Amino acid sequence: MSGEGCLKMDFDELLTAAVNYVPNKLMDYWLNKMHCGDCIELMDKMPVNSVDLVVTSPPYNLRNSTGNGMKDGRGGKWKNAALINGYEAAEYDDNLPNDEYVAWQRKCLESMMRVLKDDGAIFYNHKWRVQGGLLQDRADIVSGFPVRQIIIWKRDGGINFNPGYFLPTYEVIYLICKKDFKLAPKANAIGDVWVISQENNNPHPAPFPVELAQRCIKATNANVILDPFMGSGSTAIAAEACGRQWIGIDIAKKYCKLAEERIDAARTLYRRKKP
Repeated sequence: MSGEGCLKMDFDELLTAAVNYVPNKLMDYWLNKMHCGDCIELMDKMPVNSVDLVVTSPPYNLRNSTGNGMKDGRGGKWKNAALINGYEAAEYDDNLPNDEYVAWQRKCLESMMRVLKDDGAIFYNHKWRVQGGLLQDRADIVSGFPVRQIIIWKRDGGINFNPGYFLPTYEVIYLICKKDFKLAPKANAIGDVWVISQENNNPHPAPFPVELAQRCIKATNANVILDPFMGSGSTAIAAEACGRQWIGIDIAKKYCKLAEERIDAARTLYRRKKP
């Protein structure tokens, strides 16, 4: 067949061509299930512009520390000092040199932006902390990305071993938006300080509260929600509670199994509650 009548496109254009329509069969592979593996590798296999919303909380690199309780063995607020050994199930010790950690997280955000639609957004939960006597506010990670707002997650306090600063009682959620993102109707009346307790009775060493994920999701019209650090399944549980679809990724087989078990239990509970 002659190519005379064909539209010429460069390689970048071909990669993003016709992304307004992603075949259902292509998305069926990803939707409403856990995918165990490296999140960057898996996201880079997903169709471009295929996700409406990302809600996630990555490892915080807590064991790379200038001297808090996580480093010297006291463990801070985490139950039974679970994170002193890192994320054992993931064979990840949460102790990368800071420059390597920042580069990794920026690559993760780039992959999230690739799969996000033009009216999509990322709710990226992270924790500010003091390192070497100075505030580490994670601007090194999000610099250059389209951060529209910072939401304060006011949670319960823990134990502060350092006499040089006050007890931290909040974490932040960076709202990173593509240009056409809008909140759901009336969601703009919600304040930017969210008071939500941490989850208890969860085997994961640093669980993301279902209530927190649910508030992010309910504030949007998103249909497909991605969490590339799914952990114990909170984002998926919240998505199903809101009647949305989801895609979960985690590198640890143990956490993938834990997430699947919690999601199945939540589905059973939802069915029982339906009239």
